[in-house]
Amino acid sequence: MTRITRDDVTRAVSQADDITIARIIATGATVDELAEAQAWLANDEPLLNAGRPLATGRVRDLVDILSEFEPSEEDDAGPAVTTQE
Repeated sequence: MTRITRDDVTRAVSQADDITIARIIATGATVDELAEAQAWLANDEPLLNAGRPLATGRVRDLVDILSEFEPSEEDDAGPAVTTQE
């Protein structure tokens, strides 16, 4: 299998900056592994229900890197509301 290229990464992760692209390429992952990491991030439940083990190795590394682009629960909560008395 062929390792991912910069073009592969920018097609798959359009919001990635140069440092993130370099980190993803440095994992030595393949396009298939990048796709699997994205599938884990999109929805891990069907993969677990299909009996797939949790992501490990390069796929796990990619999940960790790509998860930085996922909105956190704090982002979902919206702005903090303050009241003045």
